[in-house]
Amino acid sequence: MRRVKITSVSTRVVNAEMRNWVFVKVGTDDPGLFGWGEATLEWKTRAVVGAIEDLAPLIVGRDPRDIEQAVRAMTKQSFWRLGAVGMSAVSGIELALWDIFGKHLDVPVWRLLGGKVRDKVGVYTHLGMGDMRAVYETNEVEPLIERAREVVEQGYRAFKAVIVPYTHFHAPLPEVDKVARMMQGLREAVGEEVEIMVDFHGRPASAGAALAYIEALAPGRPMFVEEPVQPGDFASLTNLARRTSVPLATGERLIDRGEFDALFATGAIDIVQPDICHCGGLLEAKKIAARAEVLGIGVAPHNPLGPIAGVAALHFAVSTPNHVIQEEMVGAVPWYYEVVDGPIRQVDGFWQVPEAPGLGITVDEAACARHPYAQEVLHTQNAVLADGTIVDW
Repeated sequence: MRRVKITSVSTRVVNAEMRNWVFVKVGTDDPGLFGWGEATLEWKTRAVVGAIEDLAPLIVGRDPRDIEQAVRAMTKQSFWRLGAVGMSAVSGIELALWDIFGKHLDVPVWRLLGGKVRDKVGVYTHLGMGDMRAVYETNEVEPLIERAREVVEQGYRAFKAVIVPYTHFHAPLPEVDKVARMMQGLREAVGEEVEIMVDFHGRPASAGAALAYIEALAPGRPMFVEEPVQPGDFASLTNLARRTSVPLATGERLIDRGEFDALFATGAIDIVQPDICHCGGLLEAKKIAARAEVLGIGVAPHNPLGPIAGVAALHFAVSTPNHVIQEEMVGAVPWYYEVVDGPIRQVDGFWQVPEAPGLGITVDEAACARHPYAQEVLHTQNAVLADGTIVDW
């Protein structure tokens, strides 16, 4: 079999209001054979693009089908630990290599990841279905209920809400009671057949504050609560797990596999949430999932990113036995389908299994150019308490 070589690594940045999607294109010396990945990292766009440029010389000239070796070159031969910026860059490149490999063999990527373990993939979206202000600024019962009904009418059978307020070390009683009312309203509006998840965003600065909100949510029986405390605060997470029966999920802001191992060692979580575009790509996500499966932990990958990230998550879900449900924000901006034509097709709240070679996407580079980089909306600046204290977004 003729050897194929990587000849180029480049990026296309597409503004998506709250984020700039970072698409990665890897070219080869085989005419017409190239791959696309995504390395989007909120509010770190230019840093990620620079990291991709820095990493490119380590893989140009290599065979793109030797994916593990390429990742080792980028992570081992960089000397410094790469962190969220560098690992997002690695992830975007790695996804593009899978796209190339699948196209080269004329098979969908999920076949290369072990084959199909399910016939459809359960998904959930956010209240507001990608509209940033609806997602993060709906904090009254009636508008919340209206948005929940809109999601269910669109065919979703699960959704996630961000209804825990900006908090510090103490959860004020009026805020706790308000969260309880919002959860009760959501459950009454959508019934028992629809799953509800609540994203804490790591806002509580203590286990005690987090627990107050969890207890307020518990009567509504959430599928899970996400990031109840800050990532890496395993002591608080373990404390929470001992004091509640509500399932806990976290992991979207962990990068290194060692961090995931430390998380698993706590025994505190029911669901782990690696982000395929941050943790190193599909192969690394599969390794994390395999470790979780041994420990009886499900996987629900983080994915509020762009269309290529969504397709990568689809291939992962099709081939991963302990996958539980997939986060998505399809249609987050009006040009979502304009820049990338992909295989995501939803029927009755489930994504269907793709059959096209590689990731199965076509990127319209001219359309990408019509939505160039722009400063993302800095919604994080809203994370300020009434007394002026800056807290976690």
